[in-house]
Amino acid sequence: MIVLLIVLCITDGALSQIRYSVPEEADHGTLVGNIAEDLGLDLTKLASRRFQVVPNSRTPYLEVNLENGVLFVNEKIDREHICKQSANCQLNIEVFLENPLELFRVEIEVVDINDNPPSFPETDITVEISESATPGTRFPLESAFDPDVGSNALRTYDITTNNYFYLDVQTQTDGNKFAELVLEKPLDREQQAAHRYVLTAVDGGQPPRTGTALLVVKVLDSNDNVPVFDQPVYTVSLSENAPVGTLVIQLNATDMDEGLNGEIVYSFSNHISSHVKDLFSIDPRTGRIEVRGEVDFEESSLYQIFVQAKDMGPNAVPAHCKVLVKVTDLNDNAPEITFSTVTESVSEKAAPGTVIALLSVTDRDAEENGQIHVEILGDVPFKLKSSFRNYFTIVTDGALNREQADSYSVTVVARDKGTPSLATSKSIRVQVSDENDNSPTFTQSIYDVYVTENNVPGAYIHAVTALDPDIGQNALISYSILECDIQGMSVKTYVSINEETGYLYALRSFDYEQLKDFTFMVQAKDAGTPELSSNATVKVIIVDQNDNAPLVLAPLGKNGTAKEPLPRSAEPGYLVTRIVAMDADDGENARLSYSIQRGNENGMFRMDWRTGELRTARRVSAKRDPHQLYDLLIEVRDHGQPPLSSSASVMVMLVDSMADGRGGGDRGGTAKAKDGTLDLTLILIIALGSVSFIFLLVMIVLAVRCQKDKKLNIYTCLTSDCCLGCTSCCSRHGRARKKKLSKSDIMLVQSAVNVSGAGTAQVPVEESGTFGSHHQNQNYCYQTKHQRAELSYLVDRPRRVNSSAFQEADLVSSKDSGHGDSEQGDSDHDATNRGHSSGADLFSNCTEECKALGHSDRCWMPSFVPSDGRQGPDYRSNLHVPGMDSVPDTERGKGFASSFRVDIPETA
Repeated sequence: MIVLLIVLCITDGALSQIRYSVPEEADHGTLVGNIAEDLGLDLTKLASRRFQVVPNSRTPYLEVNLENGVLFVNEKIDREHICKQSANCQLNIEVFLENPLELFRVEIEVVDINDNPPSFPETDITVEISESATPGTRFPLESAFDPDVGSNALRTYDITTNNYFYLDVQTQTDGNKFAELVLEKPLDREQQAAHRYVLTAVDGGQPPRTGTALLVVKVLDSNDNVPVFDQPVYTVSLSENAPVGTLVIQLNATDMDEGLNGEIVYSFSNHISSHVKDLFSIDPRTGRIEVRGEVDFEESSLYQIFVQAKDMGPNAVPAHCKVLVKVTDLNDNAPEITFSTVTESVSEKAAPGTVIALLSVTDRDAEENGQIHVEILGDVPFKLKSSFRNYFTIVTDGALNREQADSYSVTVVARDKGTPSLATSKSIRVQVSDENDNSPTFTQSIYDVYVTENNVPGAYIHAVTALDPDIGQNALISYSILECDIQGMSVKTYVSINEETGYLYALRSFDYEQLKDFTFMVQAKDAGTPELSSNATVKVIIVDQNDNAPLVLAPLGKNGTAKEPLPRSAEPGYLVTRIVAMDADDGENARLSYSIQRGNENGMFRMDWRTGELRTARRVSAKRDPHQLYDLLIEVRDHGQPPLSSSASVMVMLVDSMADGRGGGDRGGTAKAKDGTLDLTLILIIALGSVSFIFLLVMIVLAVRCQKDKKLNIYTCLTSDCCLGCTSCCSRHGRARKKKLSKSDIMLVQSAVNVSGAGTAQVPVEESGTFGSHHQNQNYCYQTKHQRAELSYLVDRPRRVNSSAFQEADLVSSKDSGHGDSEQGDSDHDATNRGHSSGADLFSNCTEECKALGHSDRCWMPSFVPSDGRQGPDYRSNLHVPGMDSVPDTERGKGFASSFRVDIPETA
């Protein structure tokens, strides 16, 4: 915690500095200075602002009075103990105030005093000198040592005044001084065998202090010749890190004397430093100087070795020489990399040139060994930029993309130019901070969601997912539904979405029969700044469920029971009635099957399970009571899972003839049956009208395409006379026909309608004359079974009315329409009719319903004017749905004219 406060002080507070000096050896309590006054602080507020010393800067030698800011000596300061031989000796303490935070640095220089006199290693120094020594001969003396520095250090040497010797004080390259005893006058042993002098070392203090030693000069008997070196100074080169035992130089000195007086012993002079003695050694006999320790160029590039050679004769006079050892640098130091500042993270939108880190590179070697090349390894978007000598900055060098790389390991390599080259590498990790530069993306652009109808409101139906490569708030996605209307209501009344998970929920129970599908947009938006978003389309498809039971449309009767007549003379296969039902569902759920559930125990009737036709299976027994009715329960069942069913009750009564059955038995129920039939007819009208319009457009397009084909000369598709069958004729005219339509295949059936409501009969009529003959009193529509199947399909599709007429499409949809091979006379007749002026009237009566209902392209409708001059009936009088025989009498209203149908038997 204390260290943290210090950092805060340096960062946020004011920083000042003050300097004092104090002499060493000052007594306890010696005033150094008043920090508070010197800094201009208010002494009365020191306590309230918690004036104190930073703990880690405390020193036992100094103390601060926290009440008045006085800095004083706590215990004696021995400069030589604290700073050794360093020229500068300084103590530092740091104090700070709170409220506001202020930090002050106090530097106390310890001033050296001359408290140490010079001293010699020995109190007695003995020097042996031959009496034959010539004047000028020099004799090095042991040096004195003074621990003080600067002006208080050793300054000079002095000797007792005499007639034979004087001192020559010299200064070494490191600043140390040493003395040489110089013979000034020849010695005479016989006169004086020993000379005693006081050798004094004097420092530069005020007052100066001295140290003395007794210098004893022994005069030896004469040894006439002294050793002589080849040269006074030797200069050699030595590689640093040379192994121990490496030869530095082989010295050679000669002595003209013989015997012991000519035998030379080599040694280092007394005044060389102990460090040199640790690094080098000399062989006393050979004068071979070898490496003894570790020679480091970075520590010193030059060494001076003083060597003396002395023979072994009496009164030997030594000879001296100096060896200068120049250390050559080796590339033994790799570069050093130091990072001063490093940015932990950088924005991915940072501009090129953004500073990431500051570093310095150094090499202790010299010249080429110390020349450094710095680079960044790898393919990273950063580069080095030189700031000033040995300092570099790492800056961005291109665009950053956190989604591609969220961090980089930046490795800096420093390599020198030495041989061999040495290299150092350091790596830092730079994190790339995220920016909101990516919008959410849905996993699909379009979602198809299938929901079964009658779902529970609030049920989960699907999940949309969007992904955002950003992180943090920039990747926090919220989902929403874009406003739109569905069937006049907001989409948010249909579905909802969990804004966090993207789960979609249905807000209502869907009904396939009301809404089959709907589409809306969902949006995914992140929480970054600025917000980014994207959209996706969701298409909800309602899946039909078998939730509607079949509805029986016909026959209808009183209290849900229909009565149908059955002539006693009816043959097996006689059509009693047809059950017409519909199912509001779709697909298999709307495919119906019919069966007799009750009342047919004796097997009198059979039911077509597909068409709903109820027919006799055998003749009516002559013994059966005519008043006994057949009470049949008919079940209509769909094919859904589970299947649903409805039932219809049919009472079949025996009659002598159809006229009796229709005239007497069921007049009361005719009115209600009429309403049911009208409903069915209305359904058919709407369906036919819609489909007619669509197929009329198709007919026009196909007619245009047919006209462009000049090779087709069999049929010409015209928009005025080519009905729905034109699709067949246009698409199949190029294929050969194996089935040929002949006149015998056409049967004209008249549907006579009794105006008064009496019974009708279907009368087969054989057509005479040509295929295109005119009938003045009847309207004709020619259709094949294939065309009737198309009608049945079109009616069944929009209303799902299941009847025999509507299901025939499944049986005969693949049948040929018979248009491919009509007789040549037909085409000739058509051409003839088009050539006459009355042709327009002839084809103008080809009604739109004929065209929409799929009649032949030979459709022509001669004008029909009733004999009584009344308005002609509407098109429903000409509409005949095969199998719908039991149409109530009331449906055959007044003013309905006769109509005919043409049945073309299906051939193999």
